[in-house]
Amino acid sequence: MISYFSKLTTEMNNPASSLIDEKDTRDMLLIMNDEDQLVASSVRQEIDSIAAAVDLIYASLKKGGRMFYVGAGSSGRLGVLDASECPPTYGTSPELVQAYIAGGDTALRTAIEGCEDDTESGALLIREKGVTASDVVVGITASGSTPYVLGAITQAKAVGAGTVGIVTNDNSKLSAICDVCIAPVVGPEIISGSTRLKSGTAQKLVLNMLTTGVMIKLGKVYNNLMVDLKASNSKLYDRAMRIVCEVTGAPEEQAAEALKAAGMHVKTAILILETGVNAEEAAELLARHEGRLKEAIRSGRSDLAEASASENEADEDQADP
Repeated sequence: MISYFSKLTTEMNNPASSLIDEKDTRDMLLIMNDEDQLVASSVRQEIDSIAAAVDLIYASLKKGGRMFYVGAGSSGRLGVLDASECPPTYGTSPELVQAYIAGGDTALRTAIEGCEDDTESGALLIREKGVTASDVVVGITASGSTPYVLGAITQAKAVGAGTVGIVTNDNSKLSAICDVCIAPVVGPEIISGSTRLKSGTAQKLVLNMLTTGVMIKLGKVYNNLMVDLKASNSKLYDRAMRIVCEVTGAPEEQAAEALKAAGMHVKTAILILETGVNAEEAAELLARHEGRLKEAIRSGRSDLAEASASENEADEDQADP
């Protein structure tokens, strides 16, 4: 009997590294690096599926939904890493992008054997987190067969949530049950079955694309700058200052004053400097334009121009005999 796992390319033996244990350090690392070169091209072949996933997630979040990563082992840890970076980078609430790993937070540091084989535990997670049809659940598993992930995706579909799968094998069990499946096939690992290597790298690239693409579409990026960050520490304050100065051309002293007035929120500070509105008016402008800074700037400038024109007309009327 041929098992499901024996047919996975990630479980197969890689001829390129068959004698890696006999190589000196440099040659060993060259083999790894050569194999890593294949990862980006495998991800590129999945661009259409990644784009479909970004659009699905964006549509959900725009309407008030949430995004959930669910994984086990290395895949689960990568999901937690990506989700945890969203609040400091894009100013999102921790609830917007959430991530869960089989075995709970303890599994982030310590391998907990067997927990990933619990299908019901994955389904229970979805119920406990109150996932609804407004949300999207992203299952991450190299093999595409992890019961914990399959249970979560199946339960998510049952409540009408959008579902996305990220796997590194073709024709997986996960691909058969999710709305969008992203499957960069990276081939056999350098160390057979060690999917924290090429598979993990491919998954990280895909996760980068998902959240970055969604946040750009949500208006949290101006050109290529992270304007929705809040300067909550010295490094972020320095970055915030540089961004405000770059976008507005304002000197550092003026940028600092605007940041202070804006509660250290970059997007608001830029809008204050670009349109002359106060912090409260800037917040209203941003809300009116769903947080899209370029639209808010254009609208604020237009309002300013109209107000100036009205004042000029009033002055002319008063000057006429």
